[in-house]
Amino acid sequence: MQQDLKIEDLVIGTGKAAERGALITAHYKGWLEDGTEFDSSFKKGAAFQTVLSNKRVIQGWILGLKDMKVGGKRKLWVPAHLAYGEREIGNMIPANANLIFEIELIEVLTRD
Repeated sequence: MQQDLKIEDLVIGTGKAAERGALITAHYKGWLEDGTEFDSSFKKGAAFQTVLSNKRVIQGWILGLKDMKVGGKRKLWVPAHLAYGEREIGNMIPANANLIFEIELIEVLTRD
């Protein structure tokens, strides 16, 4: 049975809400289920900017950030089928890995 995406709001934001197609700026950390950190924008010293689209981010982010507001902080438990599935990513993310993210939303830009 496939697992579902689990979302926990750590801080509720009050700004603009994220939506598919929006350009977002966020700080995040990502872990494997065993607690191994595989990525962190904090460690890179720069926020991550991306468009919330299938070509740019995993499905778990598109679904997990929907309606999240700027200033908010969210924890996502992303099952493998909404992450990278059977693909192995670099030497950090094994195939069929469930991922955990903590994401802080800094800015949302939409075309309206």
